[in-house]
Amino acid sequence: MNRGLVLTFALAPWLASCALGPPVRAPDTRLPQAYEAPSAAAGAADVDLERWWTAYNDPQLESLVAQALANAPDALSAGERLREALAVRAQALAAYNPQGSIQSTDTYTDTYAIGKAATFALGNGETISLSPNGSTYSAGVNFDVSWEVDVFGRRAAARRKANADLAAARFDYEATRTSLAANVADQLFQARGLAIQLDDARETARIERDLLDVARKKADHGLGPATDVAQAEAETAQSEAQAADLEGQLHAARRTLLVLLGRGVDPLESLPTPASAGAPPAVPSSVPAALMARRPDVREAAAKLKSATGQLKLDELALFPKFTLQPGVGLSSNNQFGFPITSDFWSIGLGLAQPVLDLPRLKAEIRAQGARADQAAIAYQKAVQTAYGESENALVQLAADEARIRLLTTGEAQARIAYDAARRAYGAGIDDLTTVLSAERTWRSARSGLTGAQVQALRRSVQAFKALGGGWSPGAPAVERAAR
Repeated sequence: MNRGLVLTFALAPWLASCALGPPVRAPDTRLPQAYEAPSAAAGAADVDLERWWTAYNDPQLESLVAQALANAPDALSAGERLREALAVRAQALAAYNPQGSIQSTDTYTDTYAIGKAATFALGNGETISLSPNGSTYSAGVNFDVSWEVDVFGRRAAARRKANADLAAARFDYEATRTSLAANVADQLFQARGLAIQLDDARETARIERDLLDVARKKADHGLGPATDVAQAEAETAQSEAQAADLEGQLHAARRTLLVLLGRGVDPLESLPTPASAGAPPAVPSSVPAALMARRPDVREAAAKLKSATGQLKLDELALFPKFTLQPGVGLSSNNQFGFPITSDFWSIGLGLAQPVLDLPRLKAEIRAQGARADQAAIAYQKAVQTAYGESENALVQLAADEARIRLLTTGEAQARIAYDAARRAYGAGIDDLTTVLSAERTWRSARSGLTGAQVQALRRSVQAFKALGGGWSPGAPAVERAAR
């Protein structure tokens, strides 16, 4: 044993040099100092980014987000994945604790032999007879233990990897919930936008029907051509078809929202969608560097890189010898032909395992894990760049939506003025009904464009809040603190 130990420790430096592969790729996580988005798209420092949906002052939105985070299938599944990760971590660390089991054996034997009983004389003048026929009973209890002596730091490396895996699961949990809250808000605003468009489409269809009636009356009295009637009928049919299509889209949007909430079989009447759109709140001021801490998907990618490098360390340590303590205790009891015998024992051993013939396989696994670690580094770098791109695009598009709303607001106001003037002129007998209906159609179209832009801005603001990492608390929760 002494020679084996000396040889093993003599080989350890050489094995260490074999274990060292190329270093893991260093991810490039540099970010610009500021976004290139217009400054008008940001600046509300008092907005609670962790609960951004409260900034809309919308009780229905707050209620639906709370329902989704508590009962939605996506949220429940994310919670179960986190619970699984806790158990997997405990399992990984328990593998380095003493291992063993209690083994119990009980044997009862009846013997029968052809022959005579044997008589033996004892020294004190007594005699004893042993019959070839009889029974024996034996029982034993053994408790064998195996415990790896952590000479090279395998347990510490395993703990670091297990903690990284748990952190990745926690950030996946948070990313799922942040996406769920954003999807609920986006789907709600989309449904409201469709409700607005449906109301506008119905009003447009009503105008087209009135214009059709006017065209028919003119044609009947010879004041207009029949082609005007055909054109009006075509426009009426198109408006009614658009209203029917929007009605189907609204139905589907409401059902999709119910599914997101975990209420997929509830009636649509349980989810009112008023045809109204408010102004989006200003997103808080932020710098790109904050994404490294605020975005759960970025932190998940960082944790996966840490896990991959931890596994690489474990694979490298697999080349080193493994020492195992093997203590054991036992108790046995025998009863042979009426003579009970009880004994107990203990033992201790030291096991030594040094990979030799499987070195090529272990070194190949190290190379493969090194490639996986490099892939994790690339994925982390991509996650950082993706987060920056999404954030800047969301801020730029939100600023463009705000500018578009300002322009459309002016256009809608002018169209309304023209419509009011045409209606007054019609009341005074100056203009006919066709002029009034045409002016109203123009105003309705301008109003529809404005409300559509407002809804789009609401949805863009949701994207901006999500892109900036809103919807969760980056502070380490109790489950993560316990894992350290």
